[in-house]
Amino acid sequence: MRSAALIREARLRAGLTQADLAERTGRDRSVIARWEQAVVAPSVETLIELVRACGFDLPLELEPLETDERVRKNAMLSPERRVRRLLSAIDRKEADA
Repeated sequence: MRSAALIREARLRAGLTQADLAERTGRDRSVIARWEQAVVAPSVETLIELVRACGFDLPLELEPLETDERVRKNAMLSPERRVRRLLSAIDRKEADA
């Protein structure tokens, strides 16, 4: 889920308007609107702050990407299965956008 969708989802679940969220965070309503429309993206710190202002927590952690293991597992798949996985991943990304 992208930051725009996260902000909007948290705000709506909290029953807040953009003006309410702006007031809680000390920002202008137009800034909240631009973030929700993905015109600009907030920093990770700001994203966490916005979600918390809605009464939710957004725990984030960085994990190392184990590309060697992924490559090895992917190489064991048939070409048809690899194509299906790729198309499925593309469909999920488009659905999240």
